[in-house]
Amino acid sequence: MIVLVNVFQFVLIVSVITYLTENMFHLIKAETVAGPLPSNPLVSICVPARNEERNIEACLQSLLNQDYPNFEVIVVDDNSTDGTAGIIQSMRENHPNLVFISGKPLPGGWIGKPYSLHQAYQKTQGEYLLFTDADPVFQPHALTSAMHLALEKKVDLLTLMPRAEFGSFWERTIQPVIFGFIVALTRFKRIHSDEHPDAMGFGAFLLFKKTTYQQFGGHARVKDEVLEDVVLARQVKRAGGSILIADAKTLFSIRMYHSFEEIWSGWRKNMFIALKRSVLRTLYYICAILGFVVTPYLVILADLWVAMGMGWTALSLAGLMMVLITGVALCDELAMERRYVFMFPLGAVVMALIMLNSMFQILILQQTEWRGRVYKEG
Repeated sequence: MIVLVNVFQFVLIVSVITYLTENMFHLIKAETVAGPLPSNPLVSICVPARNEERNIEACLQSLLNQDYPNFEVIVVDDNSTDGTAGIIQSMRENHPNLVFISGKPLPGGWIGKPYSLHQAYQKTQGEYLLFTDADPVFQPHALTSAMHLALEKKVDLLTLMPRAEFGSFWERTIQPVIFGFIVALTRFKRIHSDEHPDAMGFGAFLLFKKTTYQQFGGHARVKDEVLEDVVLARQVKRAGGSILIADAKTLFSIRMYHSFEEIWSGWRKNMFIALKRSVLRTLYYICAILGFVVTPYLVILADLWVAMGMGWTALSLAGLMMVLITGVALCDELAMERRYVFMFPLGAVVMALIMLNSMFQILILQQTEWRGRVYKEG
């Protein structure tokens, strides 16, 4: 039995690393571009904000400091109960291209973020629409670089992946495992192909041609979707549009969550939904994650415990070393200390528990919670 476990474990590790290497080959890196561009179409930047007093000022200031010559920033305060609205209002005095919208009460059938962005869209004047969140911080050249890429590639949707910022122990332990999982599930080659229906969108940066956005119905089409960014991308493909995903660590950064509680609730709301509400799919990926990140340690301990011999122990050690090298590469990519690679097994276990909790929330409680609101399934 232990022999089969050793063989299966090694084959799993090699297969995962081979897949990850091939997949990353198709990920484009966004380059830093200084203007001027051949053309500078008006870009309307739409930002939803609900109880974002911790992040909103830095986010908006970074957007308003863009070196792109032709843009407007439209912010919707989604019925915040903290100081968000006051911060936005105070910034308007020095920035005439900052538009503030006091969000309407959330109507039935809508989720908060899509409704906020729908209200922002109704005020837009731009030829291009950039939908982002209230917590990224952008480099001054971000919009110019993104528009250069979108115009050069002639895509209907450009979605960018930011640099991740980490603070607490739990962020450094859990978030890298989840980010690695998301990237692994994002089949870049398929998404970039107009012939394949696969699609993906990252809500921190969705840059649309306005005509394409209008063609498929915009946020009104995804009004009840928790994963509105992913579903929007699918709508682009269904409408015959093209998508480009790019690594944009040099353009903007984001610190998504600051504590264990925020990480848990933030990912719980969409993990099971992202896996298409499939119990089998969720259990499969839980096994795959634990099998790649956690069990290599257990297999080598088992080999040593039962004295499997030098050959089998060397095989399990080789598998563990490959996993560690992959983890170190992830640390380097995320600009983290390499020592955190030894925390990833703990992060994988917590991620598995979040996935199970997400499944429980959707299937048993039939609800999703986010930003102080409870959304009932169905």
